[in-house]
Amino acid sequence: MLKRLDGPRRRDLLTVLGGLLLPAVGGPAEPPATPLPPLALPASSPLVSLGGLLLNRAAIGFGGLSGLHIDAELTLTSVSDLGYWLQARLVLDDAGGPRALEAVRTGGLSDGLVFGLPGKVANDAESLARMPDGTWLVGFERWHRIRAYDDPAGWGRPAPSPSGLRDMPLNAGLESLAVLTDGRFLAISEGLKQDGDDLLRGWVGHPGAWVPISYRVSHGFVPTDATPLPDGGALVMERRFNIWDPGFSGRLKRLPAAALASPRPGAILEPETLLEAIELPRENWEGVSTFPWRGRQLVALLTDDNELFLQKGLLLLFAFRSGG
Repeated sequence: MLKRLDGPRRRDLLTVLGGLLLPAVGGPAEPPATPLPPLALPASSPLVSLGGLLLNRAAIGFGGLSGLHIDAELTLTSVSDLGYWLQARLVLDDAGGPRALEAVRTGGLSDGLVFGLPGKVANDAESLARMPDGTWLVGFERWHRIRAYDDPAGWGRPAPSPSGLRDMPLNAGLESLAVLTDGRFLAISEGLKQDGDDLLRGWVGHPGAWVPISYRVSHGFVPTDATPLPDGGALVMERRFNIWDPGFSGRLKRLPAAALASPRPGAILEPETLLEAIELPRENWEGVSTFPWRGRQLVALLTDDNELFLQKGLLLLFAFRSGG
C-alpha cells in the first residue's frame, strides 16, 4: 500500500514529475492566491464587501478546504476534507481588502493512530474551532468524531463529543462547530433531522453537559460552518446543492446572543439572514470566520472547490456596517 503523502511532499513530487514531462520554463512560482474585487451588495445589506482572494490549488498543494479560522494577527487556518491543514498570513490593504496569502504552511492531519484508515473514512475534516487555551478542535464526518490538537502539525487526541454524534448520516455530519465567547460549544449537524425536514439536531454546552437543540433550515439549505461573534451570538454558513437549479449556492445566517445564552433542551434556533444566496457567487460555501481588525469586525467566507476544475476556491471578506 502506498503511503499517503502530505501536502508539501505531494507538491514536491508533482514538481519533480512536471520537470520530467515539461520543458524548463523560467519565472517566479505562482502565488497561492490572487485578489478579487468587492461584490456589489445592496445599500440595505448589514455587511460591506471588501473583496476576496482566488485560491490557487496547484500552488497550495491541495484543495477541498472546509473549516476556517482567522485570528486577530491575521493568521488563517483551515482544514481540508482530504485530511490536510493549511496555515498562512492573510495580507490586507489599508481598507481591509485581501491582497495575498504569505508564509503558507501545510501538512497532513494526524489522528493519533499508528495505522490510519484509508481514504475519506478517517480523513474527512469538515469543521474547525479554537478553544480559549489555544487548542484546536477538528470535526470529522463519515467516521464522526472530534479531535483536539495543540498544533495542526501535531498529534490529534479524542475530544469529548455529544452522544448523538454517531447517529449522523455518513456524509452529513458535524460541519458546524464553534467555541462561543463564554467557552461553550455550538455544534450543528449537517443532516441529522429532528421532528421534520426543516429541523436539524444540534448541541450547546460543555462536554458532559450538552443541551440538545434544533436548528431550523429552509429551501434546501444546510449548515456547513459556524463561528462565534463577540456579543455571544454566532454566524452560520449555509450551503445548498440543487441538481435542477443547477449547482451550489450559499447564504450567511446569524444566531442572536439571546438565543444561545441559556437555551432549554429542545429549543429551536431560528437564524436571521445576513447574506442571501443571490448575493454570493454560486460556489460550495463551507467556511466562515470572524475576527477584529483596526476597530472593525470582519467576516471571512470560504468555498470548498472539491478539487474539481469547474469549482473555485474563494476567500471573501466583509465588514459589518456601523451598527450592524
